[in-house]
Amino acid sequence: MRRSLVLALIAIAFSASPASAGVVPDSEIRRIINDRASGEKGVGIVVGVIDPRGQRIIATGGFGGKTLFEIGSVTKVFTALLLADMVEHGEVKLTDPAANNLPMPLEDLATHTSGLPFMPDGDITTREQMYQYLREHRPAHSGTWEYSNLGYWLLGDALADRANKDFAILLRKRVLEPLKLHDTTTYPTPAQKQRVAPGFDASLQPARPASSMPGYSMMTAAGIGWYSTADDLLTFVAAALGLRRSSMQPAMAAMLRTTRPVSANTKQALGWLIVGDDHDPLIVHDGGTVGYAASVAWDPKLRTGVVVLSNQFGDVGDIARHVLRPSMPLHERTATKHKEIAVKAATLASYAGSYEASGEGVFVIDASEGFLTIQPPSDWGLPKLRLRAESEREFFVSELPLRVVFQMNDSRVTGIVVYPPRGQKEIAATRIR
Repeated sequence: MRRSLVLALIAIAFSASPASAGVVPDSEIRRIINDRASGEKGVGIVVGVIDPRGQRIIATGGFGGKTLFEIGSVTKVFTALLLADMVEHGEVKLTDPAANNLPMPLEDLATHTSGLPFMPDGDITTREQMYQYLREHRPAHSGTWEYSNLGYWLLGDALADRANKDFAILLRKRVLEPLKLHDTTTYPTPAQKQRVAPGFDASLQPARPASSMPGYSMMTAAGIGWYSTADDLLTFVAAALGLRRSSMQPAMAAMLRTTRPVSANTKQALGWLIVGDDHDPLIVHDGGTVGYAASVAWDPKLRTGVVVLSNQFGDVGDIARHVLRPSMPLHERTATKHKEIAVKAATLASYAGSYEASGEGVFVIDASEGFLTIQPPSDWGLPKLRLRAESEREFFVSELPLRVVFQMNDSRVTGIVVYPPRGQKEIAATRIR
């Protein structure tokens, strides 16, 4: 489930032939983003396109190329580039272990083949607790691809330890400043804060920053807390495409030389996913938080790149891919406004308990705070989330498109049906206590 929660749309997005068929024209891009945007005040999408003729911005919601958005896991590409640059300068080797007593190689962390889970089990909020968890849960290495925020946290920590610097400072000095990415930051200045697009969750309500969630704030190298702009990301892609000179180009090229298989049509490089064969690849990475969505894609054969940024939870990777590969389909808009109603405290208390789903684990429903919360199984990588009622038995999560329906037998609660956030098949769980 953790694999599907993070990249559930990978098969759909990459199912069409990767053969180049030209770039979607700007007029069609504008139609797509106007259709995808919710129409809610303050919500919008920015698309940036760059090719040998220059760059252009197509946007809705009153935003532009200098608007800052959270970029989530797109940051993993910068972390991987830092690794590649340190390898180029002889400071580390790809085969170096992450740390003493943690023998997984750095390249395995960067290619999601370390065997580490998406997120750690339990309530971990400090670096010491994280390393204790890693020492106690060292995976048996199999080389199988499994997307891991935990792996990238450890990668960033290992690189910072080698350089004896804070990770965010190290990344800024070694990657962001050489690339002239002045609006890519974890600490927006007062002037930059004026340009930050406010984030909206899956229910079109104001979203809290991802860095405010317990445990997530430590995962800077995995993508928590980073902001960027379409202009900055286009500058980055221009360097990757060779459209502008950069001292980082040897390291950027090296990122694509180390690969591991993901599926028949996709390989994992250092940071980037490579879709298609070696003759016509598409290089991509997506990111998302509870209030934002981001995607970067570039075609080395067309020498064209696309950046898509949105200030609403969801998926915009399909837009980036469709712009470069018109045969790749677009997804339907999923944001929905819910109307919350009041439910008696005694009814809420009767729902509290543990519910087990075969093959998934245990969902814990709690009512101790005067409202319901749900804690999904640990390998979903989600924090405890508040459940809001839209009927006496049907509840929704504001931050994500996740719904829960309580099942009754006469007046007794016997189970729940969980509708996961990425549209997978519903999950039935039986009450066990």
